[in-house]
Amino acid sequence: MADFNKKSTVSITCPLGLAPLLEKEVRELGFQPTSTRKTGVEIEASLNDCILLNFWLRTAHRVHYLMEEKSIQSPDQLRNWLKKIHWEEWISEDGYFSVTSRVDHPTIDNDQFANLVVKDAVVDRIRFKTESRPDTGSNLNDTVLFLFWNRQGARIFLDTSGESLSRRNYRTSSVAAPMQETLASAIVQSTRWKPGQEHFINPMTGSGTIAIEAVMLALNRAPASLRNNFGFMHILGYDESYYQQVRDDAKKKAVKDVKGKFIATDQDPRAVMAAKKNAKTAGVDHLIEFETCEYEKTPIPDGDGVVVFNPPYGMRLEDNTDLRPLYKGIGDFMKQDCPGKTGYVFTANMALAKKVGLRAKSRTTLFNSTLECKLFEYELYKGSKK
Repeated sequence: MADFNKKSTVSITCPLGLAPLLEKEVRELGFQPTSTRKTGVEIEASLNDCILLNFWLRTAHRVHYLMEEKSIQSPDQLRNWLKKIHWEEWISEDGYFSVTSRVDHPTIDNDQFANLVVKDAVVDRIRFKTESRPDTGSNLNDTVLFLFWNRQGARIFLDTSGESLSRRNYRTSSVAAPMQETLASAIVQSTRWKPGQEHFINPMTGSGTIAIEAVMLALNRAPASLRNNFGFMHILGYDESYYQQVRDDAKKKAVKDVKGKFIATDQDPRAVMAAKKNAKTAGVDHLIEFETCEYEKTPIPDGDGVVVFNPPYGMRLEDNTDLRPLYKGIGDFMKQDCPGKTGYVFTANMALAKKVGLRAKSRTTLFNSTLECKLFEYELYKGSKK
């Protein structure tokens, strides 16, 4: 059986641009990154540590535990190397596993072929040792292996997450193209908002993801608290009692109530209905004031807080709407109706961002899938700036 206390290299992946936030989260959980790249960080940690990381990381996608690494020059070398690993100690002979990979090697022009090599090697080893064999397929809800292979060498990992950690399990309804929860959390964390102390106002809320992630952060609610399946649960030697301890500790750390209002509005009644449903699934609907209205009718309470916009970018070919008046209107609304707050506009369209008409104090680069976006910050002064 696997030793869940044995430390190894753990590679934590995240969307492009989120690595600085992920590194901060990892440090706050008590781990020291050994290296940072554009799409993740590496630390030394055990499989039990991976349970904690999976449960608490808001900007991560997957937590990969390194099993072995070696310089590999061909598929045959890969197969022979993998057959020597004691898979029977990690994967049940009557279990199930899938393989994902990222391959950049001159001998491979198809990742699926590399996946097949891994599957065959693992099955052959387990069948040789136990006279039985696990099933394989593409389902990520059981044991998952991840192969990273480039000219420098091959690394084989246990994917302790399985499904991406961006899937928090509260988003049951959506309109248009909903934002990933990891990006929504990154936007919230990139603002100057003080969780639990200040107002969080989110006009044009869409499916409500940004507002929900803000409430989860303010309540110190673990992002994976609604999930009931992870890759680590299917590894031989998994200690369910430790997982329960992590869950129980998380419940104790969560707070029940916060100062400051959460306001989410949208002109589309279907969007507001979806956002309400998602917030209810997340267990935070009682803390968010939802309203169906134009963004400029969004109620703005007195006191400190942030106003966060995620307007359409106008990047789709089928979108012929002139969005310049919308962006100008957002700027006018923030300037006239939100004095004393800090305003934010998240967009991939830099030409439209200029139409906001306010001087940005800062701009943070984040990626929405492959689109490079900027989170613009605006200080909204009361009266004229001194």
